[in-house]
Amino acid sequence: MNMKYNRGFTLIELLMVIAIIGLLSTVVLAALSSARNKSNDAAVKSNLNSIRSAADLYFDNNGTSYGTFAAGNCVLGAGMFGNSTIINAINSAIASGDGTSRCVASINAYAVAVGMKTAGQSWCIDSLGRAKQYSGTPTAAITGSSCN
Repeated sequence: MNMKYNRGFTLIELLMVIAIIGLLSTVVLAALSSARNKSNDAAVKSNLNSIRSAADLYFDNNGTSYGTFAAGNCVLGAGMFGNSTIINAINSAIASGDGTSRCVASINAYAVAVGMKTAGQSWCIDSLGRAKQYSGTPTAAITGSSCN
């Protein structure tokens, strides 16, 4: 008697393996997306925190004044927001975040807030040394010339 042995996998076995691999890859991609957002949020915080020393130098070199800049989106403007080092750090933070920002400067105070990748969160720094996370938009994070 000649017995024929079938070697290999059945179609059902192959489909099950493909389904398991798809499920595992979905879980891994979700974890990577969360890690990417956390990384971008850390970049926002780092870029904004680096502004402090540049703002202090600007203040000392410009007659103890930050200049004036009416509240608005952080674009190349007047006062300390005309300084290329400061505006480059803000633009890097905006690029790492959700693209929203708000800057305010008066003669003796400033505040900068940028929206983070984590939905509904903003990071704000000011001349009083505050650096904190807020729920809401960058506009809601600033009152006057300081973080709420």
